[in-house]
Amino acid sequence: MATNVIMPSLGFDMTEGKLARWLIKEGERIDKGQTLAEIETDKAVVEIDAPATGILQKIIVSEDQTVPVGTLIGIIGEKGESLPQVAAPAPPARPPMPPLSAERASLSRGHTEARIKASPLARKMAEKAGIDLAEIKGTGPGGRIVERDIEGAMTTTIRSTVTPNKIPLSHMRQAIARHMTESKTKIPHFYVSVAINMTQVLKLRDELNHECLDSEKISVNDLIIAAAAQTLTKFPSFNASYRNDSLEMHPQINVGIAVALEDGLITPVLREANKKSLKAIAIESKALSERARKNKLQAGDLGFGTFTVSNLGMFGVDEFSAIINPPEAAILAAGGVTQRPVAVDGALGVAPMMTVTLSVDHRVVDGAQAGRFLQEFKKLMENPTSLVAKDSG
Repeated sequence: MATNVIMPSLGFDMTEGKLARWLIKEGERIDKGQTLAEIETDKAVVEIDAPATGILQKIIVSEDQTVPVGTLIGIIGEKGESLPQVAAPAPPARPPMPPLSAERASLSRGHTEARIKASPLARKMAEKAGIDLAEIKGTGPGGRIVERDIEGAMTTTIRSTVTPNKIPLSHMRQAIARHMTESKTKIPHFYVSVAINMTQVLKLRDELNHECLDSEKISVNDLIIAAAAQTLTKFPSFNASYRNDSLEMHPQINVGIAVALEDGLITPVLREANKKSLKAIAIESKALSERARKNKLQAGDLGFGTFTVSNLGMFGVDEFSAIINPPEAAILAAGGVTQRPVAVDGALGVAPMMTVTLSVDHRVVDGAQAGRFLQEFKKLMENPTSLVAKDSG
């Protein structure tokens, strides 16, 4: 029986995708789970796997074609199997050109149907400067174009020649602009910060990494992800989404990991992070980051995150406030670990400290809840033995 291959949904906000490349030719055989094609979204290029074993009998959507999510893009079946008659989807319709404004239409008609009123000096100045009088709004008696109107137009022209060149935004940058604008304009953010003594976390990390392979070495960010996931199990409201005057409580804790790319930022998702050991988090987070940087993300790597961790400590940033990634309710921003003066048993000492800031959707939770969330998170980070319980168990 033939199996349909459809344009997948790779995120909450994905409505369409571009078929970037078919990795299997029409008529070739493919095994279930083998990489079939590359889909380009506004965030990344993602590999999708074959949903069944068989022959790629028909390619319906050609390369470089953009179609809505759920569109049939190909069919996998067996040799000799009859296939339904499916027409290739039409390319997206171009939006109609906007009509001329009343003012613009009036100028156009006036230019062709009536003589433009302008003083002789204004006409001479406009001709010498190469300025179209139809583009000038006169300020003289009866709308007559006079000398000062031409001078104003010349000043505008001069300014326009020194305007910096416009650089088109990439699809990823455009997506970031849309999503972040939506987040800051529609989500009422508030921010709560706490400083964490990292002495025990760094000690634990060094002990765990002493004899580990490079692929298994644990980073500070892995410990932050593990602590955040455990904290979310106790504060499920931070793992929710606000939709239509109600809360959607997500059954899974899927932590997005902010990865900086040359062209922007992407957040591949570590699914069910609360159920993973610290070693598994370290291995998977490295693999996710590597695939993101190589533009080799898979379909399961993107979308459906429920909470995000963003860390700029490696860039020497002490602390910052992150913008919530819709439709999530919160994001945790981590700064770098630095030696700072602290009170130790009533005396002044120095300790490695890290400041984290929780950005929260105020429609979902309040300040006191955010304070308790960070209180629990700080407790786990300063007493991190429970973070390795799954590894030892």
